[in-house]
Amino acid sequence: MANYRSRLLLSLAAAALPPSAGAAAPDGARLFASNCAMCHSVTPNLQPLAGPGLFNVLGRRIAGAPGYAYSRALAAAGSSGRAWTKSELDRYILDPAAHTPGTAMPMSVPDRADRAALVAYLATLRGKETAPAGPAGAAAAAAAAAATAAATPAASAPGPGSGHWSADQPGRIHQVRADQLAAPFATPSAGNSPQTVARPEGVAPAVPPGFKATLWATDPDKGRLLVKAPNGDMFMSSMPKRLMKVFRSSTGERADTVSVFASGLNRPFGFAFWPVGPDPQYLYVAYVNSIVRFPYKNGDLVASAEPEVVVPTLVAAPGSHTTRTLAFSADSKTMYVSIGSASNIGERMARRPPGPLAEWEARHGLGGAWDDETDRGVVLSFNPDGGNRRTHATGLRNCVGMYRHPATGDLFCSVNERDLLGDNLPPDYLTRVPRGAFFGWPWYYIGANEEPRLQGVRPDLKDKVRAPDLLVTAHSAPLGMVVYEAGAGAASRFPAEYNGDMFLALHGSWNRATRTGSKVVRVFMKDGVPTGSYQDFVTGFVVSDREVWGRPSSVAVQDDGSLLVVDDVTGEIWRVAPASTKAAQ
Repeated sequence: MANYRSRLLLSLAAAALPPSAGAAAPDGARLFASNCAMCHSVTPNLQPLAGPGLFNVLGRRIAGAPGYAYSRALAAAGSSGRAWTKSELDRYILDPAAHTPGTAMPMSVPDRADRAALVAYLATLRGKETAPAGPAGAAAAAAAAAATAAATPAASAPGPGSGHWSADQPGRIHQVRADQLAAPFATPSAGNSPQTVARPEGVAPAVPPGFKATLWATDPDKGRLLVKAPNGDMFMSSMPKRLMKVFRSSTGERADTVSVFASGLNRPFGFAFWPVGPDPQYLYVAYVNSIVRFPYKNGDLVASAEPEVVVPTLVAAPGSHTTRTLAFSADSKTMYVSIGSASNIGERMARRPPGPLAEWEARHGLGGAWDDETDRGVVLSFNPDGGNRRTHATGLRNCVGMYRHPATGDLFCSVNERDLLGDNLPPDYLTRVPRGAFFGWPWYYIGANEEPRLQGVRPDLKDKVRAPDLLVTAHSAPLGMVVYEAGAGAASRFPAEYNGDMFLALHGSWNRATRTGSKVVRVFMKDGVPTGSYQDFVTGFVVSDREVWGRPSSVAVQDDGSLLVVDDVTGEIWRVAPASTKAAQ
């Protein structure tokens, strides 16, 4: 068991592998550890993680690492005979989307010296490859899992079909319980990124009886986050294409106006209108490591001026998780910014912060991490002018989706939890995030469950972890969310029982042998708080344990009451509405 755990950790801790040659390699190793190691292994067995293994990458055919499901774009580049040379890698790392349109690679490295150092480091990763864990490795993992299971109450091990995509259907209800978590390492850790395939002709997402799903728009830039402006326009950010777009529908049935609001941006993701209410003055946009704002008034289709920098620098080490999400408090006085971790479980952190622990936490919050993880895995807060920076909450590995509840004002996060603990651990989650809360990362998960790879490091935090409100099947990757609200006059409003419930997009798994996610779920709410269960609402994007044709990333409600669902694989935006207006009464 210890050897198995060590292998998993080595897959991520690239900085621990000393370079064998090249003056630039030490800097390259550091850059790789900060920006790439969470998704790419560098071990000779080419273990796939969220991305392919990179051992022996130099000289390899593009999309040539065995065992990884490449995007169709990269696979096509490889099938033409192209290989990863130093110059090819440099061009790809500079701007993956420009090099290979359609690639799923989210990171880019604009600095020429940094790219040279990374390529030099990758050139040192040479040697004899070993096959991914074969029968012997699998047998060892199975024996370790059996030993763990024997020491664990049976009730804590989910059944073999837990969360499996094949059981998904609109109306199915799920409940993941904190008192029935799987044991750590109960299964081997899988590298199973989905292979994307074309949507079958004539196929649409599955929705509940009484509803219909129709195509609202197709976005060639494949944006990920969709947010409704106060006037009803839909804004979307695209990190790979570095732009913001506006979609407008005169009827609600389809988008009939599409405009690029701003381009040439630094990988924009989160954005929000300020002040809160019907008459905004600015559109705030979160870049990878800064916050800017554009002057905005209702109806603007193109930015009227260049952006103003509000927060020039968010963190010292901005790599790895690069999405930054924005929200404002109900009174418009506080700007919240979520920043994901720089690693899986803080593998490169020292055991103690620089200086006394109490002083560190006084500045960075209870459970605030340090070193490369300083102000990572957190929600920060600022005044709208960028001043008065402080830590709002900590221990949130990657709060990708962040949302202010329109009725209660509570701040919500959808959190992508850690990897490499097994197929069913830990659950991802959706939760309210009050000021001063600590959610456990990296030392604990789902309450006081200690991270086994960091055992005994922070016993002082065990009883200070806030448990999340709603657990979601492990590795589902929850992203965008919206509370369902529609006025009495909305032509396509849902039945009344949907009012106040939340819709949540689950992007789908990679660190799981059996696929889960890639759907939209309805979160049951009472008085603005999740009740603990959720229901499949839009499904049908998964083809097999290896293949998907779509991955929902965001949801929004139009003024007419219909629900929009963004699929960032195809760029398609689906409209879900009652099949007839009479059914919605």
